[in-house]
Amino acid sequence: MLPDQWHLTDDVDALLARAGGFLRSRAALHNTPLTDIEPLRLRDGAHRAAEPALFGHLEAGGEVRAVVYLTPRGRLGLTPLAAARTDALADLLAGLGHAPDTVIADRDTADAFAEAWRRRTGASAARFWRTQLYRLGTLVPPQPAAEGQGRSAEAGDRDHVIGWCREFCVDVDEQRSIDLIDAGRWDASRFGDRHFTLWETRAGVPVSMAAATSVTGGMVRVDPVYTPAEHRGRGYAGAVTAAASRAALAAGATDVVLFTDPDNPTSNALYQRLGFVHLADFAGHRFAYDGTDGPRPR
Repeated sequence: MLPDQWHLTDDVDALLARAGGFLRSRAALHNTPLTDIEPLRLRDGAHRAAEPALFGHLEAGGEVRAVVYLTPRGRLGLTPLAAARTDALADLLAGLGHAPDTVIADRDTADAFAEAWRRRTGASAARFWRTQLYRLGTLVPPQPAAEGQGRSAEAGDRDHVIGWCREFCVDVDEQRSIDLIDAGRWDASRFGDRHFTLWETRAGVPVSMAAATSVTGGMVRVDPVYTPAEHRGRGYAGAVTAAASRAALAAGATDVVLFTDPDNPTSNALYQRLGFVHLADFAGHRFAYDGTDGPRPR
């Protein structure tokens, strides 16, 4: 049997040539790597050289078993990986001088890597993100139906959408996105390339929104769903989520997924009524080195 071996590169195209099929084979579970890697693939050569990223895949028995990537902002992403293999990856990355700021993966992998990284480097790790991944089975229209109708956001809705995204970020304490929006760098935020669906009343007043990623590897992630406080409790969130999911399916998605807050039973129950099924738990850890934020990878 061939031994396990990590293959690292700064060439995103080389990674996808070898491991793209592996990522697409479980597109729902691999939704975060797919959507994180795609914008790195689309960068031009100058940006790739100025802000290098790291990519890698694990081969065992002649097959791809896992993918790892480290973005220019220091975010380490992993597909599911056995705990024993996280030790070897931590040794490899530390030996090459990399120092991720965060790791995001399914909960077991993220927890195991954070512990392996702590043992290997002495960095402290604090969990900053905890969520559940749901995948759409059969879409069930919400009942009773909310008043109004859904539609795709248009150019004239831009200020409205940006304002609601900022309100959403305030609610969930997503400071980096707030800073980008306030600096007029909407296109650089994680919402800049999303497709937005609005739910509006019969009078044409927008009351809720849902964003979705482009179809990548057959997958679309709905994120975020937001209803301003004054419009909540009227079924708009379920209605706009269903509308955005239908739009994703119409665009060719075979997997429609979303992340939910495990501490919000109301939204979790709503998504389940729409036909979403719990798939996995995810987590994120932030590293600190010598009591300070981790340095950017070299």
